[in-house]
Amino acid sequence: RRYPTVELRAEALNGSTHVPVPSDSAFLQALLLQLRLLRQHAFVEQRDSCTRIGRSCVYSVCTAAGELWPVLAFRKSGLVYACVPLVEGALEPRPPLLTVCGLSQGLALLLGVMEYVSPGRKNEAELNARVGRLRNLLVQACPLGTPLNTDVRSLSGSLEDIQEMPADKDQPAWRSSSYRGKPQVNVCITEKVKCVQHDQRDVVDTWQVYGAVNCKCDIEGSAPNVTLSLSLPTNAPPLQDIVVHHCVTSVDPAMLLSTSAEPLHDSVYSGPYKFPFIPPSDSFNLCYYTSQVPVPPILGCYQLVEEGSQIKIMVNLKLHESIKNSFEYCEARIPFFNRGPIAQLEYKVSYGQLDLSREKSLLVWVIGQKFPKSLEVSLTGTVSFGTAGKEHPTDYVCTGNTAYVKLYFRIPDFTLTGCYVDQHSVQIFVPGKPKITASRELISSDYYIWNSKAPVPMLYKPLLE
Repeated sequence: RRYPTVELRAEALNGSTHVPVPSDSAFLQALLLQLRLLRQHAFVEQRDSCTRIGRSCVYSVCTAAGELWPVLAFRKSGLVYACVPLVEGALEPRPPLLTVCGLSQGLALLLGVMEYVSPGRKNEAELNARVGRLRNLLVQACPLGTPLNTDVRSLSGSLEDIQEMPADKDQPAWRSSSYRGKPQVNVCITEKVKCVQHDQRDVVDTWQVYGAVNCKCDIEGSAPNVTLSLSLPTNAPPLQDIVVHHCVTSVDPAMLLSTSAEPLHDSVYSGPYKFPFIPPSDSFNLCYYTSQVPVPPILGCYQLVEEGSQIKIMVNLKLHESIKNSFEYCEARIPFFNRGPIAQLEYKVSYGQLDLSREKSLLVWVIGQKFPKSLEVSLTGTVSFGTAGKEHPTDYVCTGNTAYVKLYFRIPDFTLTGCYVDQHSVQIFVPGKPKITASRELISSDYYIWNSKAPVPMLYKPLLE
């Protein structure tokens, strides 16, 4: 699918250095050559020279008009997924990939297309049918060249409602289908907590909280108005680094200027967090935020010491008293890199159970759905290993005593910041009484506890400064 408005913007931004996207057939031939799907056994200098060693799925494709960059492409299950993102800035010198917003947007859209196409590949006819529907689905997912909903599978059930052009002049482009039925709004706050703990005096532990507010508004009308408010408990840390969806019609500028890069002080915006918006037809993330919470939910200590051919391990975990002691799941995984399979294991756990993975290179400590009344659990054990093989995990960082425990947990109906949606504060300016459903959850994400008996890996030290 081509977007002439995006191509015009690219030409205006790049001027004389602009390289136009060639015809579909010419672009396909050039891309297949770059991906080594054509002339794979021949040496092609523009593709195979030492200066063209690629470490990502972003390519520079040679066309008759010059080198087209960036082209995002990857192969999966015999299919090629590709797009040409817009770079909103100078192309010479080439900007770092992390600074090109279009790359992450394009990758999310391609992954959404892949998830829609791949599960239905039972036969060639089913594949062709799904690919044939993609053009209509992209009217909703990416109507003007900017991805608005990358979950393409969620759009497939409303094909008959897709409108090429809005019937109502007041209907926004992102609301490209209509709803008929009883009005209802579902809101879910998902917070993810990242943590790195060392249990060492000279190293600072770090933790970060990221929140997302997901909404699904089934409301009649071409441009319904909804107002949603986020609330915090008294004396709770404020929300910061707030990013809102483009459907939000107005917010207090001070809300968007509150950043975690500055220390907390009296001028930090502390609410109310009101979001008036015209919702898209499908689920979307209304906003994202961070917050500087005072403590991580689970404090841990991990010690690994080698004694001859054996290693001794000790893990202590403590749930903070302010955290809801009701988990959907909670487990600690203890991997052993650069070693052979676990040949002998002796252990003692104060709570839960310990399992050994099938590959015999990972201990899984299943704590369960609750911590004991003491809110503390411990594991001690002695492990010996067999001969290492190629199939066992390796890691350039985790050598010798440098090792970690990684926690996985989910706490339903709880957020670390205390953030919640008051159902009575949701305002919908449509006839009838809508049904409001609000939920929240806290999920671990990259929650590490490093071995306190080993020096901090140099790779991770910049994260702590």
